[in-house]
Formats: sequence, structure tokens, C-alpha cells
Amino acid sequence: MTRPPNTVRAAPGVSLCRALSKLGLCSRKQAEVLVAEGRVRVGGKVVRNGSLRVDLGRDRITVDGERVVAERKVYLMVNKPRGLVTTRDDPQDRGTVYDCLVGLDLPFVSPVGRLDKASEGLLLMTNDTHWANDLLDPASHVAKTYHVQIGSTPDEAMLARFREGAVVDGELLTSSSVEMLRSGGRTAWLEIVLDEGRNRQIRRLLGAFDVEVLRLVRVAIGPLQLGDLAKGQARHLTAEERALLAS
Repeated sequence: MTRPPNTVRAAPGVSLCRALSKLGLCSRKQAEVLVAEGRVRVGGKVVRNGSLRVDLGRDRITVDGERVVAERKVYLMVNKPRGLVTTRDDPQDRGTVYDCLVGLDLPFVSPVGRLDKASEGLLLMTNDTHWANDLLDPASHVAKTYHVQIGSTPDEAMLARFREGAVVDGELLTSSSVEMLRSGGRTAWLEIVLDEGRNRQIRRLLGAFDVEVLRLVRVAIGPLQLGDLAKGQARHLTAEERALLAS
């Protein structure tokens, strides 16, 4: 088939920086630094262009003279504490989720999705980008369950409005379900289930009704439960748990 005029066919492979990340060596930002410093060679030649397209199956890539090969696949569950950001390097020098991995013998891993600084609970991390992308794909509809403490005690009418959703900044924010877990004094705990992942979705949804979020804890992703994993700790997923997430 003839290509339309003025179209550009994408070069094969992936960018060099992305290749270093996919191979489990480092983040793409860290790869950019390595490339800029002239520490990366492709086919024996120093490359300073991180956008260069490479073929992971054919090109020999070295860093500081050592060949970069694919690391073993790692799948982790982390109980993220409140106050940590979900990034590798933070310009504000805040604590990150990587603090939970100190002392573990791991290749470079990345978070699967995000939890904002004020949120806590179940976070997955891996170096298997295909697995992560499948989980994050909106078409997969992997439900995420949160326990949310709010600064009020809603009645059934208010819960019904939460379930209906609200338009915030031009976006319709909804949930799969909202149920009361318990209430006491001036606060209550809700269980909220989402099957999509919009930025700060629960906080923005409840904020539309002037409801303050005091705590937000993710307790499950699909059928995978946080369980009794201690706060700030990480563990490897079992093969059975990975199969549950894939089903």
C-alpha cells in the first residue's frame, strides 16, 4: 500500500534511553545523564543522542564498558506510607517509594501507576513494562479499592450523590461503588472502588461536594489484597497472585 504524501514512518526499535530503562538498568532520566556523559556505546561507538533508535534484539549496548542485558523480571507489592512520592528522583528531595526497597537486591523497577504523596497503601512495582501496561490499560478495567476517611458523616442521600459522580474541570468523575464502612463522631470511613485511574480522582470527586479527605488508603488492585503487609515494606508477588491480576 502506498503511503500518503508527507507522512513519516517511525524508525524501528526504541529510543536508546527507553532501551536502557526497558533492560532494567535505570530510569529514562538517569539514562539521559549516562548518554550525555558519553558512557553509553552502541555497537562499540559512543552515542550521545538518547533518541537514537536501537534494536534490543540485535544491538550491543554497553555502559562503562559493561554490556547491558535484560534483568530478571521482578514483581513487587509495596505498602506505601503517607508522605512518600511515587518517583525515583525528586527535585525537592522528599522521601520516595524507593526508600521502601532499601536493602533489597533488585534491578531497576518502576511503579505501576501512582499514589499521590498524601495517599497510602497498595502499590505495585516491576521492571516488566508489558505487564505494567496491561494493568494500566483502561480497556482492562482492573478495579482499585480504597478505604477513605472523610471529615463528615454522610447520609444515604449524600452517598447517592457520590455514586452519581460530579463534573470537575470539565471531567465527569465517577466510581464503580461507594459504600459506608463505619462512622463515628465527625468522621466516617468509605469504601470506594474505581475502574479508571484519573489524576487525584477520589479527592477531586469528594471535593466537589465540599467533603474533606483525611486519609486515603488503597487496599486492593483487582483481586489482589494489601493484606497484612506492614507499612513501608515490600515483598515479591507469587506466581498465583500475578495470575490473579492477569485473569
